[in-house]
Amino acid sequence: MLATNNLQVFYGQSLILNDVDIEVSSGQIVCLMGRNGVGKTTLLKAIMGLLKVRAGNIVYNGSDITQFPSHKRAHAGIGYVPQGRGIFPHLTVYENLLMGFEALKRSEQKNNQDSIDEVYSIFPVLQQMGKRVAGTLSGGQQQQLAIGRVLVRHPQLLLLDEPTEGIQPNIVQEIEAVIHSLRERKNIAILLIEQFLDFALGVADYCYVMEKGHIVSRGNASELDPEIVREHLSV
Repeated sequence: MLATNNLQVFYGQSLILNDVDIEVSSGQIVCLMGRNGVGKTTLLKAIMGLLKVRAGNIVYNGSDITQFPSHKRAHAGIGYVPQGRGIFPHLTVYENLLMGFEALKRSEQKNNQDSIDEVYSIFPVLQQMGKRVAGTLSGGQQQQLAIGRVLVRHPQLLLLDEPTEGIQPNIVQEIEAVIHSLRERKNIAILLIEQFLDFALGVADYCYVMEKGHIVSRGNASELDPEIVREHLSV
């Protein structure tokens, strides 16, 4: 479904990603791990079209999307939940969910309420707080809202940037359960960044470890040595 090939991305004159190759297959959950500042978020932004690729390419569903603007990637079925969630704090929960449909073409914006009801079935708290201003929600509730806002348009590929960051343990368990349930539907692939090793190994099928803009380790989650991975995560 997704492949990056020899990807290079710069910030100014600084090389951040250097010849990065990753693959995500349909229905697969892939986790990208590494210390802060090694280029993980840069990779997701490049895939979403928020940063320009200097060299290499990005292939999605058999098409080269390297030069596509971000809105065209969203139309193609890529959803992105950024680090920090990126909700609209002054809109209600329900209004935030409606904003998720803005990434769709007009002709695709049908049965909006059915899609929202489906998200409510995944995150019941969002229905309970539908009229609440989103900025008043807890961090965990805001994370559920950020994920739900993307899920309303049924993406084929979901990019999650540190979904457990700053989240209370019970909500982390809920998000883990949601990721497992999405995998069971077999109609979505997920690429996530995660520093919480136990969570990553618990949800991922395959893992990549990044160090200074390079992929330094990769393998099936069940076969990775946790101690070796921890060496790349420790400060």
